[in-house]
Parts: sequence; C-alpha cells; structure tokens
Amino acid sequence: MRYAVLFFFLALAGCEKPPDPNDYGLRDLTLPGGHVMKVETKISDSDVRLGMVYRTSLAPDHGMLLVHSKSDNYPVWMYHVMIPLDIIWIDADHRVVEMVLNAQPCKLMPDKCPQYMSARPAHYVLELAGGTAKKYNLGIGQQVNW
Repeated sequence: MRYAVLFFFLALAGCEKPPDPNDYGLRDLTLPGGHVMKVETKISDSDVRLGMVYRTSLAPDHGMLLVHSKSDNYPVWMYHVMIPLDIIWIDADHRVVEMVLNAQPCKLMPDKCPQYMSARPAHYVLELAGGTAKKYNLGIGQQVNW
C-alpha cells in the first residue's frame, strides 16, 4: 500500500509541464510605456562581470539586469559580446541616468575595444538587444519598475 501511494504521487508529479529552461532566473521589468521585458538578474561579482559575454542571441523582449552593491560609474566593455546591445544605466530610484544605444560587438584586440560608462552614478545596468530602447521610446529620466 505504501508503494502504491508513492507511485500515485510520482505519477502526479510527472503530469506537470516541464519548466522552460529559458525562464530560469527571469523577472519582469516594466518599461515606462507599460511594456514588460523578461530580464535575467545578475548579482554576484563574477556574473555581473560576465554579463552578455559570448551570447550569440537574445530572445525578443528579454534582457539582463546587472545589480551592483552600490551606486557608481560602472563601465560596460563589449569585448567578446557577440550581439549589439542597448546599455541603460539606472539609479537606485530606478530612473534611467544614461544610455548607449546599439553598442556594437568588438572584434578587435581587447585594448582596442571601447568601454562605455555613465557620467552619473548608477546602481543597475540594463542590457537589452540593440534597438529595443528606441522601439519602446525609453529615455533618460524615465523610471523602470521591477
């Protein structure tokens, strides 16, 4: 009898839809116009440093939110980033303080690749596929929510 109950619960567990690996670690981020993006959130220093390095694609309406431990002027380096990105620096109040639109991958030697940085301190860096910020009319001073 004990095994029958165990088998029953195992069979029920197998009825669930398997999780989509693309949904792991995603959170909703709402742009000022109400459009919802799915963003990976990176918090550890190593994950933040890696960012979008070696990514060959980014699903539509997806991105990456890099969370820093304090507000500062954080650079973004496009070396080994394989896709164009919109880079958006966001302050602790979730307001956009700087943007670089459609930053291109750098295929040069590392010391020849540009670094992009906000002129104002930011607590977060949002990386979206190149062209996304323009598509959704994202601008400096606007607030994003998550």
